[in-house]
Amino acid sequence: MSKHIGFQNKLSSFQIIILGFAGVIVLGALLLMLPISTQNGAVTPFSKTLFTATSAVCVTGLIVFDTASYWSGFGQLIILIMIQIGGLGVISVASFLSMLAGRKISLMQRQTMQNALSAPQMGGIVKLTRFIFLVSFAIEGIGALLLMPVFMTKYGIRGIWMAVFHSVSAFCNAGFDLMGNQTGQYSSLTSFAGSGYVTLVICLLIMIGGIGFLTWKDIAVKKTRFKEYSMQTKVILVTTAILIVIPAVFFFFSDFANEPLKDRICMSVFQAVTPRTAGFNTADLNKMSDAGRSVMMLLMLIGGSPGSTAGGMKTTTFAVLILNAIATFRSQENAGAFGRRLEYHVIKNAATIAMLYFSLFFCGGIAISVYEDLPLLDCLYEAASAVSTVGLT
Repeated sequence: MSKHIGFQNKLSSFQIIILGFAGVIVLGALLLMLPISTQNGAVTPFSKTLFTATSAVCVTGLIVFDTASYWSGFGQLIILIMIQIGGLGVISVASFLSMLAGRKISLMQRQTMQNALSAPQMGGIVKLTRFIFLVSFAIEGIGALLLMPVFMTKYGIRGIWMAVFHSVSAFCNAGFDLMGNQTGQYSSLTSFAGSGYVTLVICLLIMIGGIGFLTWKDIAVKKTRFKEYSMQTKVILVTTAILIVIPAVFFFFSDFANEPLKDRICMSVFQAVTPRTAGFNTADLNKMSDAGRSVMMLLMLIGGSPGSTAGGMKTTTFAVLILNAIATFRSQENAGAFGRRLEYHVIKNAATIAMLYFSLFFCGGIAISVYEDLPLLDCLYEAASAVSTVGLT
């Protein structure tokens, strides 16, 4: 026992987080190898299940087998559990289970939880974790109930499971779906392209999961008193709104100009929301223009907000870089927003994170293009989708 404690104390909180994710991925991959996990009872190669498990836990959505037609109900359940754990965080899930068991949360565990949630302070981290789980399950439950009437009408009793699966997948920004190959291989939600109801529900789940747990907490405490929100909450909400409206208008007048008005609106809004970083799609991505796909690549790289279920370099990072550029253009000494000045280390961190993401994105795209002898734009799209855990392809 003392050896175990000593080993745990030697690990930093970030190392514990990494090992936790790795452990869940390996366990999930092994469970997916079981014959009961596939519809035909076959044993899936470890390399394939490892890819699927990694994609699920990292809420990416990239797949090597169609989720609906290849995996059995048991396999789909394992994937959904991994999505839930990945979306809420391995450490957060482990801590929440400890709380349910009545165990005390140690100081080391609290510090690890703080780093996992990107919380500004350790105080109140247990209450925050409890709040996150209760609200998350409530939102996922409401989302499932809203989707059930449509899915049950179309798929019968199986529609209940599909509603639950898609609600969790959307909220966790995972992009896994159970639609099969209805309108082509890996059709995602293209069969609901003109359904304003399904589009709205999925979009809301994606946005709520993507704005961040700390943002929810701030809104829950201060309600509609926008002036009292923290600077981070204000920046997240404004940036999120801009990143939805401007791309939606662009798609409306460019890529979907020939669609019927209702479909045009639904598809434009959905394609503006899903790249950050849900991975669902209601349009045939192969038919989109190079300009449209380039806009989607930028949205992928930006991603969601800190402490959320989404990936990417984060909306706050993008906002800080824009605010710093505006201050430079105006010859202002300091960048800021909402009457607050941005600290130098915040700008420095934002620039470092952005540089890392763009380097991985660009180098990865070039490497794929050279190795596979494919068009560079297509490869950059795949690289952006992977590095930002989006899942669009």
